[in-house]
Amino acid sequence: MANSPHGGILKDLVARDEKISAELREESHTLPDIVLTERQLCDLELITNGGFSPLEGFMTEGDYKSVVETLRLEDGTLFPIPITLDVSRETVSRLSIVSGSRITLRDPRDDEPLAIITVHDIYTPDKVKEAINVMGADDPAHPSVSYLRNRVQDLYIGGKVQAIQAPSHYDYVALRYTPAELRSHFKKLSWRKVVAFQTRNPMHRAHRELTVRAARQRQANVLIHPVVGLTKPGDVDHYTRVRVYEAIMAKYPNGMGHLALLPLAMRMAGPREAVWHAIIRKNYGATHFIVGRDHAGPGKNSQGKDFYGPYDAQDLVTKYHDELQIEMVPFQQMTYLPSTDEYQPVDEVPKGVQTLDISGTELRRRLRTGAPIPDWFSYDAVVKVLRESYPPRNKQGFVVLLSGLHNSGKDSIAKALQVTFNQQGGRSASLLLGETVRQELSPDLGFSPQDRNANAQRLAFVAAELTRAGAAVIAAPIAPYEELREGMRDVVLQNGGAGANFFLIHVATPLEHCEKTDRRGLYAKARSGEIKGFTGVDDVYETPVKADLTVDVTRQSIPEIVHSIVLLLETNGLL
Repeated sequence: MANSPHGGILKDLVARDEKISAELREESHTLPDIVLTERQLCDLELITNGGFSPLEGFMTEGDYKSVVETLRLEDGTLFPIPITLDVSRETVSRLSIVSGSRITLRDPRDDEPLAIITVHDIYTPDKVKEAINVMGADDPAHPSVSYLRNRVQDLYIGGKVQAIQAPSHYDYVALRYTPAELRSHFKKLSWRKVVAFQTRNPMHRAHRELTVRAARQRQANVLIHPVVGLTKPGDVDHYTRVRVYEAIMAKYPNGMGHLALLPLAMRMAGPREAVWHAIIRKNYGATHFIVGRDHAGPGKNSQGKDFYGPYDAQDLVTKYHDELQIEMVPFQQMTYLPSTDEYQPVDEVPKGVQTLDISGTELRRRLRTGAPIPDWFSYDAVVKVLRESYPPRNKQGFVVLLSGLHNSGKDSIAKALQVTFNQQGGRSASLLLGETVRQELSPDLGFSPQDRNANAQRLAFVAAELTRAGAAVIAAPIAPYEELREGMRDVVLQNGGAGANFFLIHVATPLEHCEKTDRRGLYAKARSGEIKGFTGVDDVYETPVKADLTVDVTRQSIPEIVHSIVLLLETNGLL
C-alpha cells in the first residue's frame, strides 16, 4: 500500500482542473503572461502534479517567511524549502500586476500556457536571510546562493495556480511518472513497501549493492528516482545519466526495482533538502527513503570546508520522523572486498581485510584519459555509456575567451590561434570575433551594460553548442565586466557537456598602446564624444580576477602568445 501524501491529500492540480482546462486555455490568451525560467518550470510541474503536496501554488509572503524561519507553512505543515515565483520590478510594472491579477504562466521551451496564477501578494524577499537559513550560509560558493544573488529577480509573487496542462517532454517519456501514476503502478504490482533512492549522479555497482541490500533487509522493492531537472553545475547531463540508469536496472533481481524520473530543480540545501526529498518521495508513494552521507551537499564553501556536516541531513530527517511518516534508510558507505568478490558496508568489514574503492575524482580521471575502469567498480554497459558521452580529454571541445580592449591584439591572437589549431587537426576550430558576432547575432543591440551582457550571453550560447560537439572555440569579444565574463563561463560550463572546458585569456595590452596604434580612429571619436560608452574612454574595463593566462602584445609577439596558449591547453590534456 502506497504511503499517504504529505498533508493527507495528493494535490494533483492537472487532474483537478481537467474539466475546465479548455476554458482556462481560452482565458490564458487574454491575460498578461510570464515566461518561466527553467527552475520555475520544474517547480510548477511538481506543484501541478502533486509532487509538492500540499502546495497549490507559489508561496505567499506569509508562507515564505514561515518556511525560511521555521521549515513550516503558515498552517504549521512541515515544508523546508521556499517555492517562489520571482519576477522583476519592470515586469510587475509593465504587466500592472496587483493582488487579484490573473497571469498566464508559459513554458520557456515552446511558449505553451501551462497554468494561470491568481496573485495573492507581491513582496520583497530577504535574500540574505533566505540564503543563511535555507542554504546555511550567504556564501556565493554555494550554487543556490550564487543563483539567488545573480539570477533570482527582486520580487516574489505568491498565489494559487490553476493547471491548463502538464509540460510536454520528448525525452524518456515512458519513464516520467506523476505521483498518481507511480502510486497506481505500485498498486498494480502489489508493492506495499518501496525504498526510494535519490541520485543526481551515474550509478555503479556500489549503488546497486546498497539499494538491493536496503530492499532485502526490509522485504521491500526499490524505486530508483533520479533528478532530471536542475542539478549542480558541472554534473553529468541527464541524458547520459538516464542511459546509465537504464543499463543498471537490468542488473537488479527480476521484479525488484523500478526506474522513474523526477523533474526537480535541486537547491543543494543539505539537511533541509533531505527533508524536502523525503516529502516528495512520500507524495510519490514511497514508504522508505535512503538519505545519504552529506545528502544534497554542494561541496566546499569559500573557506574550503564542507557546507554541512556528514550526518546533518540524516539528523534533521530523524528529527521530523513522526511528521514525515516515511522511514529513513541511512546510506551505508559500500566498499569492495576482492577476496570474496562482493561489496560490504565499510563499518562491517573485519579489520585487516583488503578493500578497494575508486573515488569520483579518480573515475573522472580514467574517463578523461581512457584508462581502464575495472568491472568490480562498474558494469561494462555503464562504462560504455559514460565513454560515449565523455570522450578522452584530447577529443573534448573547449572555449578560449580572449578579453581585452579594442585594438589590444585579441583579434590577431584569435586568428593566429585558429590557424595553429587547424594545422594540428583533430577537431574543428571556430572563430567568434566580437565585431562579427555583433553584426551576425546582435545587430539590434547597442553598447549599454545591459546590451553588452545580452550580446555576451548569445556568444556564450553559440560557443557552448560548438564545444559540446567537440570543437575548439576561440571567442574574442571585449567582455569588459567581471560579471559578464563569469556569466559566459557559467553558460559554457552548464551547457557545454563534455566540452565544458573554459579558459579566460586576459589580453592586457595597455590603453596607451591600443589608442596609439588605432588605425580606425575609434578612440579619437570616443574622446571627441562622437562615440558613447566606449570601453577604456567613458566606460570601464574591469581587470579579470580569474584569468587563466595574461598576455600583452607590447611585451610578447603574437607567435609567443599563441604558443603560451597552446602550452596551457596541452597542460590541461586538451591538445
